[in-house]
Amino acid sequence: MNPLAVSLERRIAAEGPITIATYMAEALMHPVHGYYAKADPFGADGDFTTAPEISQMFGELIGLWCVEMWHQLGAPAEIQLVELGPGRGTLMVDALRAASIVPAFIDAVSLHLVEASPALRSVQENSLRAFSVTWHDTMATVPDGPMLLVANEFFDALPIHQFTYTEKGWCERLVTSIDGDFSLIVAPRSAPLASLIPKPLSAIATIGAITEICPAALSLIERISAKLVEFGGAALVIDYGDEQVQARPTLQSLRAHEYHDFLQTPGAADITAHVDFAGLKRAVVPKAECWGPIAQRDFLLRLGLMERAERLRVKATEMQRADIDGACHRLIAPEEMGTLFKALAITADRANPPPAF
Repeated sequence: MNPLAVSLERRIAAEGPITIATYMAEALMHPVHGYYAKADPFGADGDFTTAPEISQMFGELIGLWCVEMWHQLGAPAEIQLVELGPGRGTLMVDALRAASIVPAFIDAVSLHLVEASPALRSVQENSLRAFSVTWHDTMATVPDGPMLLVANEFFDALPIHQFTYTEKGWCERLVTSIDGDFSLIVAPRSAPLASLIPKPLSAIATIGAITEICPAALSLIERISAKLVEFGGAALVIDYGDEQVQARPTLQSLRAHEYHDFLQTPGAADITAHVDFAGLKRAVVPKAECWGPIAQRDFLLRLGLMERAERLRVKATEMQRADIDGACHRLIAPEEMGTLFKALAITADRANPPPAF
């Protein structure tokens, strides 16, 4: 057993079974042994590849999206550009490079990165050394003011609670440890958190059905939308998930680009779950407006992905052109990221739809 597994086993022995959310939070964010505390998980040599690592075009188009939103907001002289979970900083580097065609936007921006991992902060600092950056452990310390926020593949890593439908209603699935092996059990009674499960889903659920909720995501969206209503701005969330919560488990773990049992070697592999976009929309404060979600394919094509690809192809070698074509395929093909991944925008009013929506 690795050190984190030992720690979790001792906790379970002392306190009893823990929620999947607790297990997931420790496996990903334990300050010493957590997955994100120890290494750079991105790219071909890591455990998974995100859209910014596939092609510079992804971040460039988001940068131009931010510039257009800034114009829609009246081009304020000061605005915060916030990214949640910036990874290597690749998306933000590409976004700022593209946005530099509007120097006034760059002059107006103060850059804030919400990143709890010291290891990834170090990578981001190197990537963004040309810019002045303020880091935050959570959104709570991001200063008040107009804000453009980007979250790409962030919400899928927030801890989820998993429930199974029983004769007693929705009962939570818990993690226990038997002779050093972690396994799942079902709580003997329904839990208060089950009230967050949509009533229409409960109405059709059958015995044994499984569903998931993410209170951390709902709380964060509420905070973000409240800031947008009070100070102005927009948020863009891109992630993989469903328009409506499903009666099926989506929790998964990846290690070296292969599926991995999330109960094995905690802290050594990524753990994620599908984002419930309908739940995010319900969590926004009343005066905020949601747009979408729309498929990543539609979002990128409407922003001009193919036109940008064609411009890159003009000066590219044959091998580079093949890479550009391959990147476009991965980003927008239905069998790749094109429809599983979705984009959701949040604004303070409904006067003007955000770009691509």
